[in-house]
This record gives sequence, structure tokens and C-alpha cells, in this order.
Amino acid sequence: MPELNFDGLVGPTHNFAGLGQGNLAAQRHAGNVGNPRSAALEGLAKMRILLGLGVPQAVLPPQARPDLIALRRVGFSGSDGAVLQAARSAGLLNAFSSASSMWTANAATVVPAADSHDGKLHLVPANLSAQSHRSLEAPTTTRALRAIFNDAARFVVHDPLPCGPYFSDEGAANHTRLVTSQRTLHLFGWGRSEVLEVEQPHVHRARQCREASEAVARLCGIRTDVLFRQQSPAGIDAGSFHSDVLCVGHRQVLLCHELAFVEPDALFQELRRRLGDELEIHAASNRELPVGDAVASYPFNSQLVTTAAGTMVIVAPSEARDVPSARGFLERVVAESSHVGAIHWASVNESMRNGGGPACLRLRVELTGDDMAALPPGVLMTEAKLDTLEQWVHRHYRPELSLADLADPALWRECCAALDELTGLLGLGSIYEFQIVS
Repeated sequence: MPELNFDGLVGPTHNFAGLGQGNLAAQRHAGNVGNPRSAALEGLAKMRILLGLGVPQAVLPPQARPDLIALRRVGFSGSDGAVLQAARSAGLLNAFSSASSMWTANAATVVPAADSHDGKLHLVPANLSAQSHRSLEAPTTTRALRAIFNDAARFVVHDPLPCGPYFSDEGAANHTRLVTSQRTLHLFGWGRSEVLEVEQPHVHRARQCREASEAVARLCGIRTDVLFRQQSPAGIDAGSFHSDVLCVGHRQVLLCHELAFVEPDALFQELRRRLGDELEIHAASNRELPVGDAVASYPFNSQLVTTAAGTMVIVAPSEARDVPSARGFLERVVAESSHVGAIHWASVNESMRNGGGPACLRLRVELTGDDMAALPPGVLMTEAKLDTLEQWVHRHYRPELSLADLADPALWRECCAALDELTGLLGLGSIYEFQIVS
């Protein structure tokens, strides 16, 4: 089955508010002036790299921010300008203006039709309830996914899990699908449990709950092997707020840092027992690749993909190229692997400064050819469509955005105009609340 990579378009309010708890890069750059135009163009350029390698690409639209409708729901009233100024005075505006939906790995968890009992592709939009600014995303994400995967005979887009401590769900950033000729296995990473007594991180609170991962697996009716594995508390404290910060897998290849999960050697033994000798595990010790270097440069948050030629490549952030230990590990993988043939470096600096690498920006969806044909053609990328989106970004995005700019009602109007045009370009209809209620 072809793997379609859905990339999240960076939104017009891309900024550095430092909202991500446990996200060291976001906290380090809090208050910086952002460049929404550059951030969006970097994302599109990365998509162009993948498209050139023969990897099918699609897009998910950004969220409408600042979220004026949500601000009115929590009691702010008056003109748009009055609502924004009052929210800023109350210290809430930054949370209602986040462009974090760009990290599409958090949009949902996906189980291909081949792995489900009913033979349909399943998507569970993440509730992202661990952080208030991200929990605002779920309703729009759900509407967007249902507009794209709208053939009920082929696709099931579930409701997000209920919010609350038992079901804190961060999406595919904590999910890896591994495949060999023997079997398929879904590996779910989780950081805490409301039922089990397990060691917890000391500095940063774990986001993904085991009970949420189990609920997602039940909803999707997975008929293949499933393994739930706790993230290393030390890894979370070091900045691995999602398991994809220190682990990436694709088909029969897994790249993993020893601080990604608890008892890594036991995990690797279990994976080999279930998946057989075809499974390639490239493990990095903390001595070879210090966890601080891994979190700073995101070599594991690379995209591991199969090209049109049938070989695997790593699409890594340029920051990993510039950190000797990170580059050395990736080069070792290529030298030792029977499947991975090359590294391609991508510049996504605006995203990296907010704590998201190439893999954060995409959601993997395994589809049959017929399933692909059932999608709205507007979301499927070609070189010409990427050109069109680049022109759209140049028309609508500011080259600079400070946190103070978020209180400007003109920014809200600019965002609505941009997204209204975008839904037309993508053929999605009305998916935003401002389109629905106006």
C-alpha cells in the first residue's frame, strides 16, 4: 500500500509563545519574533523534497487563530478588538492564538484498512487534552478529516476521546507501525497511567495516557499485534514529550534512542520475537548520542520513507546535520542498514525553534490505490499545487509576527480571508466555525 504523508500547513499566526510544557525548544525561544511566511514556505519546501522522491503528499489546513469564537465562549464580549485586548489582559490570548496544529503528527492516530477487523481505514482525532492551547484543535481537526475521508464505505473518522486524565491522547506522535513479511505490529508509546502504578518523570508531566492508547486501539479494531510501551521518564524529563522525539519506525526499520522507552533491551527482544529477523533495529546509546544532542537536533524526528524506487531514505532536519553526534548516528544507520540508502536534509528552522521536526509536520496514512482515488483531489499535492500554495502564502502571511501582534483584529481578519480562500483551493467546503456560523 502507498503511504500518503499529510503535512500540516503552518498557520498565519505562527509565533513563539513557549506554550509547550516539556518542550525545551519552545520554552527556549519563547517571546521571539516569528516569521509565519518563512515557516509556511519551509514546510512546503519539505513537501517538495518528499514529492521529488516519489512519496505521495497531501495537506491538512491550519486552524483559525486567534480563536475569537472560543474566546467569546469563555465570556469575552464586545467588538473583535475588545475581545482580543481583554483576552490579552487576562493572559489568555497566546493560548487561543497558537499555530501548533502545524504538527500534524498530533492530529490523529491512523490504522490502515489492512489492519482493522472491518476492513476500513480508521482515524481517531487526538483530543490533546494535556494542554489547553492544543485541546482547542480537536473540533476543527475532526471536521477537516471528515471532509477529506468522507467515504463511509472506506473510512471511519471517530470522535476524539473524552477529555480528562484517563484519556489524554496526543495522536500519532506516540504511535509506530512496523511491518515484516511475518506480521504487522502497532507500537503505542505512553507516558503515564491512571490505573497502573508506574514511575513518573520528575521535571515534566507525561502527556500520553496508557488508557487513551488502549482506547484508540479498541476503537480502531486492530486485528494485528499491538504493544503498549511506557516512555522512559528520564527521556521525558530530557525533553522527549512525545515518543517520536527519540524514536521513528517505518515498515521493517526502527531507529530508537535508549531513553525512548523503559527497559529498551527487553522491548527490542520482544519486537524481534514478534516480527522476526527481518526487523532492523538501530539503537543509539546515550554514550553514542547524548540525549541532550538528540532533543536539540531531532535526528529521530526525521521522516523515514520509501521512495518511488523502493528504497528507504531519511529526511532529517538540518540541525541534525550540524550536530556531530546526531549526524554520526544517522550516517551509521545508512552504512549498516540493508534498507536505508541515503539522508536528505530539510530546513524547517521555524518549526524546530518551536520544538517540531520533519516528522512532527506529517501524518502517515497507508491507503490502497482505490482509497487514494476516493479523497478530494484538492488535498493531493503536485508540483503545480505546491506552486499555488506558495503563492497563497505570499499573498496572506506576514513576514514578522510578535506576540503583541496577536491582539490586532486585522490579523484575525487576515487569517479568516486566507483560510476561506484555502478551503476553496483544497475543495473542502466549510470546515471552520467562522464559515459555518457566519
